[in-house]
Amino acid sequence: MWKGLVRNVKSVDGRIFASREGLTPSCIRCLQGPVNSHYAGFYPVLQARLLSSDHRSSKSPAAVAKEHRSRLSDLPKPEGDWQKQQQSQNQKWMIFLGVGVAAAAAAVYAMKKAGSPPMGSEKEKSAKKQGASLFGGKKAKPPPVELPKEVTYLIIGAGTAAYSAYRAIRASDAAAKVLLVGEEEHLPYMRTPLSKELWYSDDRKLVENLVFRQWNGRERSIFYEKEGFYCKPKELPEKEFGGVAVGVGHKVTRLDVKEQIAHFEDGSTVKYGKCLIATGGKPRNLAVIENAGKDVLERITLFRTIEDFKHLDSITRSAKSVAIVGGGFLGSELACALGKRSLETGLKVTQIFPEKGNMGLVLPEYLSKWSTNKVKGEGVDVLTNSVVTGCKFDPKTKQVSLTLDSGKTVNADNVVVAVGLEPNIDLAFSSGLEIHDQLGGFLVNAELEARSNVWVAGDAACFYDVKLGRRRVEHHDHAVVSGRLAGENMAGARKHYWHQSMFWSDLGPEVGYEAIGLIDSTLPTVGVFAKATEKDTPKAVVEATGEGIRSETEQVAPAPSSVVSYSVPSKPLSEEDFGKGVIFYLRNDIVVGIVMWNVFNKMPIARQVIKEGKKFDDLSEVAKLFNIHGDPEQPPPAADEKKESTEQKGAKQKPDKAGK
Repeated sequence: MWKGLVRNVKSVDGRIFASREGLTPSCIRCLQGPVNSHYAGFYPVLQARLLSSDHRSSKSPAAVAKEHRSRLSDLPKPEGDWQKQQQSQNQKWMIFLGVGVAAAAAAVYAMKKAGSPPMGSEKEKSAKKQGASLFGGKKAKPPPVELPKEVTYLIIGAGTAAYSAYRAIRASDAAAKVLLVGEEEHLPYMRTPLSKELWYSDDRKLVENLVFRQWNGRERSIFYEKEGFYCKPKELPEKEFGGVAVGVGHKVTRLDVKEQIAHFEDGSTVKYGKCLIATGGKPRNLAVIENAGKDVLERITLFRTIEDFKHLDSITRSAKSVAIVGGGFLGSELACALGKRSLETGLKVTQIFPEKGNMGLVLPEYLSKWSTNKVKGEGVDVLTNSVVTGCKFDPKTKQVSLTLDSGKTVNADNVVVAVGLEPNIDLAFSSGLEIHDQLGGFLVNAELEARSNVWVAGDAACFYDVKLGRRRVEHHDHAVVSGRLAGENMAGARKHYWHQSMFWSDLGPEVGYEAIGLIDSTLPTVGVFAKATEKDTPKAVVEATGEGIRSETEQVAPAPSSVVSYSVPSKPLSEEDFGKGVIFYLRNDIVVGIVMWNVFNKMPIARQVIKEGKKFDDLSEVAKLFNIHGDPEQPPPAADEKKESTEQKGAKQKPDKAGK
C-alpha cells in the first residue's frame, strides 16, 4: 500500500513533496484518525505526498506548495517525538525476533537430540552410506575426487570386471599403478547379493550397511575391499611400490585412442599407457512403460545398483502391491524374495512375462514350468504368456495400471522392470570403437582387445570365443573371468579367451542351479534327474564350503583328465520329480551347455565335458559323473568299481520336445 504513495516524488527547494492522488479510502481513514506510533514512521512520507497533488499541472512547484500548504494542517500529527516512538517500536520487534530465533533453535536442538544419533555414531555413518541426511533429506552429491594427470593403467568402470582386472595386473606387475574410475559413488562391489541374500536377512542393521548373510549364516560385505585398502587417486603417482586408487563419481566421455588420453565429463583429462573399458550395462525398459509419463516413471524401478536395491527395499516395506515385469534370472529371483516379504507384510506380488514359465529362455519347458510352480509357492501371482501392451497412471488409486494382451489389468504401487541389460557402449560412438550389430557390445578379438592399448571386459564386451564363436555374456563369473584375462593381457600375457564362465541363480535357499556354456531353451536338451536330499540345496552347499559366491568354489571338485562313465544303483523317478539333475544342451549332437539343477561343486566336470566336444551315446551315463545318485559330499566311485546291469539303469532321462 505504501509503495504507491511514494510514486513520483519530486524535490522543490530542498523539500520533498508528492501528490495526494491515489490515496485509497483506507489511507485517508488512517490519516483522519489518531496517528499512533505504528504509523509515525510513515507520516513524513505521507506529508510529502500530499504536498504535490498537482505536480503534473502547469503551476510551478513553489506555487503548488504554497497553495496546498494548508492541507498539511488538516492532517493529524503524531504526539511527541515520532522518531523516538518509531525507535521504541523497532526495539520491541527486535526483541520478538530474538525470542523467536531462540525458540526455533531450541526446537531444532531438541529434535536432533531425540531423533538423530550423535556425530560419528555407527547409526550416523550408516545413514551417510545410504546417502541420507540426519533429517531424512537426500545427501548432496560430493564433488569428484581429484585425479592424477597420467597413469600407467586406467580402468574405466569400478565393478567386478574392473576389480578382477586390477588384481590380475598387480599379480603380473607388483609395482603397477592402477586407477579405476566409475560413475557410481561407491567402491567396487558385487551385484549378485542385491537380488539374492540381502532380501533374506532379518537384521536391518546389516542390510543398511550392505552386509549380507550367506545361506550358512556367515556375514559378508558386498564391497570387495574396505576403503583403506585403496590409496587416494592424487597420491597414486607417488606410490613407490605401486598401488590401486578408485575415483568415484567420474564419467569418461571420450577416448583419444591415438594420443592415449581419456576425456572426462568435467573437462579434465588423464593420459594412460593401457586402458580397459569395463562399463557394464544399464537395465532395459519397455517402450510402453518408458513413454507413459512422469507419474508412471516415478513408480518404476529399473533394478541394477545399490541405490535401486535401497529404493525397492524401502518402498516394499510400506507398499501394498508390486508388479515385476520379466521372467528371467533377475525377475524370478526378485519375485521369490518379495514373495517372502509378502508373507510378512501382506504385500501383493505379481510377476508378468511372455514365456510359458520362469526362465523360459534358458530352461527346457518342463523345468521352466516346474520353476513357475515353485515361485507361486512363495506367494507370487505369476502371469505367464502375458505381454504388457498398455501402461498409465491411475490418479484415483495413485497406482500404475498395466494392461496385458489378454485384456487383464494389473494395478500396483510400484513396478519393477527386469527385461534384460543394455551394454553401455557410449564410448564407442565418441571414440571410434566398433560395436556388434546383433549381440551389442564393443567388438573385441579373442584377447579382448578393441584397439591398440584398449581392452574391453565384462557385460560390454562382445568377444570371440575360440570354442563357441562370437559371444556376449552378462553374468558375474564372466565379469571375473574376462576381467582377469584382460588384466593379464594388459600386463603383456597375450592370452586368448578359453575359460568358459559359469553362472548361477537361486530361487531362495532351497532351489538353485549352476550353468556353463550355451544355455538356450531353443536347443535340444536331455535331462537326467535323481531324488534330492536335504544336502542338495544352495543353503547346504554354502554350509559345506563356506562360500556363497559359487564361482569361487570350483576348486572343491578337481576336473577329470577325461570323461568316463560308471553306473550306480538308483530308483526310477516320477514325471514331476525334478529334485536334482543335469541338463545337457546339444548342438549337432555335441554337448555345448550344461545346467546342474541343485547339483553343486561339479563345475570342473562340466567344463571338461564341454571341452572334449564329442558325441556321447548315452548321456545318462555322463550324468553319473556328477554323482547325482550319491552323497553330494562324496566323490563319485571309479569307473571300474561298478559293473553296469539292467537293474542299475534307473535314472530318469528327460528329453524335451526338441531332444534327441
